Amino acid sequence: MQYKFNKLSIAVVFATAALVSSQAMASGFQVREQSAKTLANALSNAAAGAEDVSFMAYNPAAIGNIDGTQVAGGLAYIDANFELNNAEASNFGVDFDRGGSRQGGETALVPSFAAKTQLNDRLDLGLAIYSPYGLSTKYDRDWIGRYHAIETELVTIDIQPTLNFRVNDRLSLAAGLRAEYADATLSNAIDLGASAGQPGQHDGFGEVTGDDWGYGYILGALFQVTDKTRLGASYRSEIDLTLEGDAKFRATDATSQAVLDGAQALGTLTDGGGRAELTTPATLNLGVYHQLTDRLALMANAEWTDWSSFDELVVEFDDNTPDSVTEENWDDTWAFSVGANYALNEQWLLRAGLGYDPTPVPSSRFRTPRVPDSDRRWATIGATYMPTPNLGITAGYMRVFGKDVDIDQDATDTGNASRGNLEGTYDVSADVVALSVDYRF
Repeated sequence: MQYKFNKLSIAVVFATAALVSSQAMASGFQVREQSAKTLANALSNAAAGAEDVSFMAYNPAAIGNIDGTQVAGGLAYIDANFELNNAEASNFGVDFDRGGSRQGGETALVPSFAAKTQLNDRLDLGLAIYSPYGLSTKYDRDWIGRYHAIETELVTIDIQPTLNFRVNDRLSLAAGLRAEYADATLSNAIDLGASAGQPGQHDGFGEVTGDDWGYGYILGALFQVTDKTRLGASYRSEIDLTLEGDAKFRATDATSQAVLDGAQALGTLTDGGGRAELTTPATLNLGVYHQLTDRLALMANAEWTDWSSFDELVVEFDDNTPDSVTEENWDDTWAFSVGANYALNEQWLLRAGLGYDPTPVPSSRFRTPRVPDSDRRWATIGATYMPTPNLGITAGYMRVFGKDVDIDQDATDTGNASRGNLEGTYDVSADVVALSVDYRF
C-alpha cells in the first residue's frame, strides 16, 4: 500500500491537534468554590459578606471585617456532566463513530486555605491559597469526537499575600499580590489514516503538556454604610502566562505508524517542545450585604469577567510545523446572584441562594468538546454550625443547571481541516459539595 502525504498536510494535522489543546488552556472554567459559605449562598456574599478569612479570595478587604487572627481551610467536590447527544461526525465523506461514550464530565477536588493576623489597629496581613481557574474533561479514546478532544485538564493555583488598611471604623482598603501557577495536560486523536486514503480508520494519538508561573494583583474595598448595610467591591487583574512543555505523538497500528514515521522524517509530528500564550481574565465583583432583622440577612452580588481578552490564540512549535493562529471572539459576561441567611440560634445559621451565569461562548461554531460551556443557573443550600464562638463548620451544596447547547464544528472552519465535522447537543449539569472550617484565635 502506498501512503500519500506531504509536509504541509502533516503540519496541518499537528497544528490542529496542538491548537485545540491550547484553546482549552486559554478558556477553561472559572472556579469560584473558594469558600463553603459563599457557595452555600450562591456566591451572593462574595464581595460584601466578609464573614471569615476565606472571603479574602473574593475581596481582600474582607479581612478588615475580622479582628485578631483567624485561619480557614476548605474542600469542594465538583461532579460535572457534559454529554453530547444526537452526535454526528465526518470528514472526507466518511462518518466517524466507534461507539465510545459521549460523556466527558469529570470529578475534581478543589482545596483552599486562608489565614490572617491583625498587625495593629490599622493594618491586617493575610495569605490565601486557592484555585481561580480550572477544567477537567475526559472522553473515551474511540468516541465520536476524538479528533477534537480526548482529555483536557487545567489546574491553576494562586498564592495571594494581602495587606489591608482600616481607613476608619467603616472603610477598609486592601491590595494583594497574586502568584499564579498553571499546569495543563491535553490530548486528542489524529486521523493519520486520512494520509493513507482511509480516513477515520487508523488513528494516532497526541498529548501536549505545559506549565508556567505568572503574576498579577487583587484590589478590594469594604464599606460599612450603616450598622446593618455593607458594600463591597474587588478587582482581580488578568495574568499572562506562557505555557511551555512537551508534545508527544503515538501510532495505534502499523498503518498509522508508517504515516507517523513519514511525517517525522519531514520534521513534523516529532516529540519535542512547544509554547502557547494563556491569559486568565480579569474579574470585577460588586456586592451588598444587609442585616434585615436580628435573624435574617439578605445579600446580592454581580461579577464581571473579561472573557473578551480571549480573542486570538497563537501556538508556536519547536520543530518545522508552522505556527497556528485562530480567532475565538469570546464575550465578556456578568454573573448575578442573590442569597439569604437565617439564624436559628447562636449556633446554627442556615444559608440559601440563587444565581445565573451566562456562557462567554458566542455561538455553536466556537463551542468545542473541551469547553462545552452553556448558560448556567445555580440553586444552593447550606448551614454553618458554631460549637464555640471561635469555631465555625460550614457545609454547602450547589446544583448547577446548564442550558442544552449545540456544537457545530465544521471541517471548512479554520483549524478543522483534519478534525472534520462534529455536531450535536450538549447536556450540561453539575453538583458541587463544599466543606470548610474556620477558627479565630
